[in-house]
Amino acid sequence: MTSQCSHQSLPCSLLNSPLLSRKPLRHLQQHYSHSCKAKPASRCSHRHLSIKLHLVHAQDALSSNGSVDVSNDGPAEQPKLFPEQAQYRRVMLKISGEALQGGMGFGVDPQVLRFVAREVAAVLVKGVQVAIVVGGGNYFRGANAWDGLERATADNIGMLATCMNALSLQAALESAGVVTRVQTAIEMREIAEPYIRRRAVRHLDKGRVVIFGGGTGNPFFTTDTAAALRAAEIGADAFFKATKVDGVYDCDPNKHPDAKLHRKLSYKQVTTQDLDVMDQTAITLCKENSIPVVVFNLTKAGNIIKALTGHPGAIGTTVDEDGEEGDSDYDEAPAASEADTHLMYDAASM
Repeated sequence: MTSQCSHQSLPCSLLNSPLLSRKPLRHLQQHYSHSCKAKPASRCSHRHLSIKLHLVHAQDALSSNGSVDVSNDGPAEQPKLFPEQAQYRRVMLKISGEALQGGMGFGVDPQVLRFVAREVAAVLVKGVQVAIVVGGGNYFRGANAWDGLERATADNIGMLATCMNALSLQAALESAGVVTRVQTAIEMREIAEPYIRRRAVRHLDKGRVVIFGGGTGNPFFTTDTAAALRAAEIGADAFFKATKVDGVYDCDPNKHPDAKLHRKLSYKQVTTQDLDVMDQTAITLCKENSIPVVVFNLTKAGNIIKALTGHPGAIGTTVDEDGEEGDSDYDEAPAASEADTHLMYDAASM
């Protein structure tokens, strides 16, 4: 017999959404009035009495008109949860290892991990599917191998470093109530899934965050290239490169106070002007698959949401096919603080 489930505030289809936490928040129960005639429906409502910890952690990043209306007024129909629709359905977020280390200089900063988890949770609330590729430069960078260490071996060590970051980020996301899967290009089945494209897409369709570790699984390829490759494979609508700088400048803003921030660039400009947005292999992959690239500052709260809901050029630097820019597409560089003097003017090293 088909079980019936009625909810005055949220439809059962929404209650089954994987975006909502399986860990009920008891203080949200007062907002819902439900009656279930069968155990499957009961489990459905119990699972979804928490409009997930996403909503709790996203309050600082979302405006008041982006909150959820859980009132019992009116008929039980599909609510318009988020009036401001996200521009993209599925995105690739590339986070550098250096960004995760914060001010520690090595390893990962727990505060940065928690911050990233809150930002990603806020994006998921808007219904955007998020895949993440993490770098490993906070532990080891293959390009900086010492004499006597072959580049291939050094790159393999670097790929293992990305897996450590992936597991750390997974722990932070799941502590925030975000269901997360880690897939690695190098098999380590005891701690992560092997990379399988169709399985990754299935996870994303179910509302889970997928973190790709291990780069491409091959030496001599950067994690930027790995992120571009995975973005093309999963059909991502955009590539977001999260760094510690606001975007791509025409010169080093720490040395030149009049440096200007590029708001829009074309793929051709990046390659012909040798702008270090990312390596040539990665930018070529994005160009051939028509994936726009957005370079932005991860350390500013709400930047991910602004990038997802805004128009190209609204935040950071956008690289796409028709990125012809005029004088209005430049921004003056902000004054650099002493804490920022170590940052590069471009995104390549991030």
